[in-house]
Amino acid sequence: MDRAQKQATIDTLKGVFADAGAVVVTHNMGLTVAEMTALRGRLREEGAKFQVVKNTLAIKALVGSESEAGSSLFTGPSAVAYAADPVSAAKVITQFAKENDKLVVIGGMMGATVLDETGVKALAALPSLDQLRGKIIGLIQAPATKVAGVLAAPAGQLARVFNAYATKDAA
Repeated sequence: MDRAQKQATIDTLKGVFADAGAVVVTHNMGLTVAEMTALRGRLREEGAKFQVVKNTLAIKALVGSESEAGSSLFTGPSAVAYAADPVSAAKVITQFAKENDKLVVIGGMMGATVLDETGVKALAALPSLDQLRGKIIGLIQAPATKVAGVLAAPAGQLARVFNAYATKDAA
């Protein structure tokens, strides 16, 4: 890798660290190509990405950023999982790590906050952005549904009363 390629990789990593909602750092020693492909596929479904990184380049990319304290996570065979949604990458990585002992979660970064392994697991336990949106929309729609039911009830009662008088007169 020549100097220009290294600088391009550093710039790419700077963008990843700045734009991602959360970055999960893992050790991936011993994962087969098939396992890596399966992991990347799962992450892609959730809108996340997985990238093997060179530690020295990742540390250089963190210098001067708000996540600079996370440079201590980059030791050994490192890879990062990241997404705009802070929860999605953490969910997939922790689930895959439970199924496969070769993937080890080291920690993560959310802006200036550095997370350890338990912090990443706690982040994975949170509901995703889509789940939160669904809950909010449900809460917003619930009062409107109740109001519509209350407004429709008197009209329904009147219709039943008229129907009762009509059937009484017909009999």
